[in-house]
Amino acid sequence: MSWTIENTCRHSVLCWLATVDARGRPSVSPKEMWRLAGDEFHIADIASAGSVRAIRANPEVCVSLIDIFRQRGHKLFGAAEIIGCEDEGFDALHGPLADMAGPHFPIRHVIRIKIERSAEILAPSYRIFPDRTEAEHIGATKARYGV
Repeated sequence: MSWTIENTCRHSVLCWLATVDARGRPSVSPKEMWRLAGDEFHIADIASAGSVRAIRANPEVCVSLIDIFRQRGHKLFGAAEIIGCEDEGFDALHGPLADMAGPHFPIRHVIRIKIERSAEILAPSYRIFPDRTEAEHIGATKARYGV
């Protein structure tokens, strides 16, 4: 079965944003409010001061998303920019994320990532058991984790 970035996004709850700060220190941070928009990926900055600071110093990022039961997903690589409420285009980017966040989680910035390349994430079980169906992979994962 072909597994697209759109499939991954539909079946992922969180994404993980990897950044590197001005001193070269890496950080990975979970993000809950995000969306795929064509060749861009948008993340709401609700409480992401560290991510924003790192991106301003070094815009190269990686976003990882995974369907935890299928144990497959994607890494998205690209350059990020911070879009604030004073910047042109903020309202258009903010709207869909604000709909997800609701009124209790104000969005300070939108992190806009231009996707330059992607790579599939695939659990080793797909190579070890190539004849398993997707349902069998999901069943084995749920059994292993007691879900």
